[in-house]
Amino acid sequence: MSEDAIERESMEYDVVIVGAGPAGLSAAIRLKQLAEEKGQEISVCVLEKGSEVGAHILSGAVLDPIALNELLPDWEERGAPLETPVVDDQFHFLTGDKGGIRLPNFMMPPLMSNHGNYIVSLGNVCRWLAEQAEALGVEIYPGFACSEVVYNDDGSVKGVATGDFGVARDGSHKGGYTPGMELHGKYTLIAEGVRGSLAKQLIAKFDLDKDCEPQKFGIGLKELWQVAPEKHHPGRVVHTMGWPLDNNTGGGVFLYHFGDNYVAVGFVAHLNYKNPYLSPFDEFQRVKHHPKLVETFKGGKRISYGARAITEGGFQSIPKLTFPGGALIGCSAGFVNVPRIKGSHNAMESGILAAEAAAEALAAGRTSDELTEYTAKVETSHLMKDLKRVRNVKPLWSKFGTYLGVALGGFDMWTNQLFGFSFFGTLKHGKPDSETLRPASECAKIDYPKPDGEISFDKLSSVFLSNTNHEEDQPIHLRLTDPDVPISINLAEWAEPAQRYCPAGVYEVITDDNGDNPRFQINAQNCVHCKTCDIKDPSQNITWTVPEGGGGPNYPNM
Repeated sequence: MSEDAIERESMEYDVVIVGAGPAGLSAAIRLKQLAEEKGQEISVCVLEKGSEVGAHILSGAVLDPIALNELLPDWEERGAPLETPVVDDQFHFLTGDKGGIRLPNFMMPPLMSNHGNYIVSLGNVCRWLAEQAEALGVEIYPGFACSEVVYNDDGSVKGVATGDFGVARDGSHKGGYTPGMELHGKYTLIAEGVRGSLAKQLIAKFDLDKDCEPQKFGIGLKELWQVAPEKHHPGRVVHTMGWPLDNNTGGGVFLYHFGDNYVAVGFVAHLNYKNPYLSPFDEFQRVKHHPKLVETFKGGKRISYGARAITEGGFQSIPKLTFPGGALIGCSAGFVNVPRIKGSHNAMESGILAAEAAAEALAAGRTSDELTEYTAKVETSHLMKDLKRVRNVKPLWSKFGTYLGVALGGFDMWTNQLFGFSFFGTLKHGKPDSETLRPASECAKIDYPKPDGEISFDKLSSVFLSNTNHEEDQPIHLRLTDPDVPISINLAEWAEPAQRYCPAGVYEVITDDNGDNPRFQINAQNCVHCKTCDIKDPSQNITWTVPEGGGGPNYPNM
């Protein structure tokens, strides 16, 4: 029997939500709250590809509680894991491998202040949100990766299908093969996070990005350390710019003290960088040795590692949010505020607003149409205000570099804060990140120092700390459109940058003993699901798809 002939089972819901992150869980909670308030019955299902809720969640994170206050005003009494308020907010410009300047806080626009926010493990916040959702009657199914969109005869979205279990590397069915299941909803909310595979398909199918700028991205790498008690300062938030990146490459470090002597340290590199020899992972490892940072880690222990892409396009890059039968919410739409390095509050708000629009539609007896009310709600929300007033920071940084671009971005934020307008209007981002690399022949190779095993580490030992695991005998979930491109084009033109932009050692160029006959190797079992390859590959030859459900990283406290 062919695979196509296998009939899938299906389940029916009012609303199907793909992704148990802050957006998806907030939408689920709000739907059930509204059902209770109005005496409606609204069935809600949340599908999560991670082995448990929170397993694939990685963020800094400093959480602005504005949306949480709206969703669950009594969150403190409910035991939400927001235990470390920000008490010390620092900004530093690193001038080189030894020097740096602390920027006075009074120079920063008030919107950049972190006072009133909380340092959290976003994974643990999502685990707690899932408990609240389940208590309201939401059905949450972790370990189910949604591999395709299901459509009605009229072309509207009917729901999603989960991937099959028990498919071998060669596509044959192993013992215990189980076909995926279809989850049908009157409305389907896509909350996969950055560069989700279903969101990518839907944006292309419905041309949702035709009237916006290309989405821009960064890669965020993060480690969780347990440091010596005397070096722990609960509530301290540190951000840096400058070294080790050059003036033409955006990014920086975050350092957050919270919990049981925990320090979350991370490094963000904007993915519009030009030099194909740049390795975000190795930049992260060497910046930890800077004198303003290294003392924090001496005598401490690194306990976790992870990486994921970040949406950075902001206001200009928001696609059309709705399609027949559903909507994009959270980072599937791209609501991160780049200068604040925050998106979870906006993700939650988008989930709340989409839930309200869906509940109104269901109450009116509608199904599978466009939730235009969601778009209207977003346009008048604090979410949109948050993004609009910082809309030029990223394009100014990209166009003028760190020294001048950040200064101009700060000026623009002040004028937006004080007067509600920008002298620059609304700037464009230009080309997508996949088109920014210069030929390797025009760029200098970067000689990264060897890791010392105490402060800095190699990729494989780091991936080990992400608890990443995939069933080995399954189809490779990183698909090459043309298997010859990595060697025949990318290696020749850009020294195959996948070897360096991947933070998990997934991609290698292997040669024989003489250094000849190169071949491209994919170590899919190392993949931490960051999606950087899908974004940055200059030939756009790599497509990230979901592996078998439950595979990937298992992040604790991240």
